[in-house]
Amino acid sequence: MLQFPADCLSEIFEYLEDDKVTLYSCLLINKLWCKISVRILWRRIRNYNTLIACLPNESKEVLYRNGIINSTSTSKQPMFNYVSFCKYISIYDVNYNIEQFIIEQQFILPQNTQNLDDNINILTNEIFKMLMNQIFSLRELKIINILSLKQNVNFISHPGARYHLNNLTELYCDSNTYSKFFYQLSQICHNIQILSISIKVAISNGLADLISTQKNLKCLNILQFRRLEIDFNLLTNISNTLTKLYIHEQDYYIPLSFLAKLTNLQELMLIIHNNDSLGNFKELEYIKFPKLQILGFIYESPKSELLIKFLKNNGRNLKELYISKSDYSLSSAIIECCPNLRKLDIRLTIYELTILKMLFNNIQNLESIKIYCVGDFSKETLFEIIVEYSPKNFNELKLVYSNNARSQLTSKELESFSVSWANHFPQKTLSFIIIIDNKIRTLKFNSENKKIIEK
Repeated sequence: MLQFPADCLSEIFEYLEDDKVTLYSCLLINKLWCKISVRILWRRIRNYNTLIACLPNESKEVLYRNGIINSTSTSKQPMFNYVSFCKYISIYDVNYNIEQFIIEQQFILPQNTQNLDDNINILTNEIFKMLMNQIFSLRELKIINILSLKQNVNFISHPGARYHLNNLTELYCDSNTYSKFFYQLSQICHNIQILSISIKVAISNGLADLISTQKNLKCLNILQFRRLEIDFNLLTNISNTLTKLYIHEQDYYIPLSFLAKLTNLQELMLIIHNNDSLGNFKELEYIKFPKLQILGFIYESPKSELLIKFLKNNGRNLKELYISKSDYSLSSAIIECCPNLRKLDIRLTIYELTILKMLFNNIQNLESIKIYCVGDFSKETLFEIIVEYSPKNFNELKLVYSNNARSQLTSKELESFSVSWANHFPQKTLSFIIIIDNKIRTLKFNSENKKIIEK
C-alpha cells in the first residue's frame, strides 16, 4: 500500500470534513489514518456515550452519586481525548442529546428515581464544564433556540470559557438570546468573522454590544422573522471590515439606506419576499460600492430603472449577478454595464432569447448561466445559441422550470444538444443542471436520458 506522509494525508482528509461515512472508513485503515481522520471527524461531537466517557473522574463520580451512570458504564478509557478535537458546538444539539441520554439511562437504571430535569441539569453542567476546559480553540458556536430549553445554559461562567472562546470565528444566534449572554460574549470574543442573527420576538440589548466590539467581522447574515425595529446604524462600527452581507426578509419592511455606509462590501445578497422593502432602493442608485463583486436579489428585485442606475455605477466589477425578475431594458443594461460577469441568473422568455446571444457576445468571461424558463420556452433555439455563441470558458448551464412553463426537456432534445455540444470547438465538458419545482433533477432520472449521456 502506498504510504503518504502525515501532512499530506491531513490535507487530503480536510476535503472530507463533511463526508462522515468516508471519514469513518478511514479510521479502520491503520493507526496513522485513524489518528488524522479522528481529529477531523470529531470537530463535531459524534457520540455522546464517548463524550461522557471522556469526562474527568470527579465528574463521573458526580454522575454516579446521582444515579445517572453506573460504576462500570464508563470504566473503559477512550482511545483519544476526543473533546480536544471539537471545533463546532450547537448548544441546542448538546442539550437535546443529553436529554435523550438521560431518558435512555432511566430505562437502563430503573433505581434512578430522581427528577428528569435535575439529572439533565447535572449532566449538562458537567459536559459544558469539560468542553470549556478542554476545547483548545472553538471555531463555531450555535446558540439557536436555546430559550426553548428547560435548562438555563450558562457555560460562559465556567473558568476555561474566557480562554477557549477567545478565538471564536463563527457565531449563529437568535436576537432574543439573554442580554447577559451577549454581554459576556462581547467581553471575550472580539474576532468573530461570520455572524448570523435570526430576528425573533425581541432584540436583546446585549446584541448591540456584541456587534460593536467586533474588530474583524467580515460576513453578516440577518434573517428577519418578526416585524421589529432594527437599528442598522450600529453596523457603521463594522463598516470597514464587513465584506459580505446577506439579508433574508420574510414579508417585513427593511430599510436599505444603511447600506450606503458599507462601501467595502464585496458581496450583497437580498433575499426579499416583500417588494415594499425594495421601494427605497432608490436611495442606493447613485451610491458606489467599488469592491462589489457579487450581487443578488432572490424572490423580489428592485424596479428595473433603479437597478439599471445602480449597475451603471457598480456593474463593471461584478463577477456574479442573480436577479429574480428582468425585462429587455434591464438585460440590455447588464450587457452594457457588467462586462466581467462569470455567473448570471436571469429570467428569460421565448421572446428574449436574442438577448442571450448578445450576452454571450459581449460578456466573454461568462462561465455559468441560470435561465428561468417561462411560458412556451423554445429549448431548441436556446441550445442553438449556446452551442454557437457561448464564450470559450462557458461550462455550466442551469435550466429552472417554473409552474407555468409549458414544456420540459425531452430525450430527443437532449440527444440533439449533446451531439451539437460534442462537435463544439473547443471541446469541453458542460455541467447541465435542471431544476423543477425547486428540486435539482439529474439528467439520468429516466432510462432514455441515461443512455444518451453514456454514449
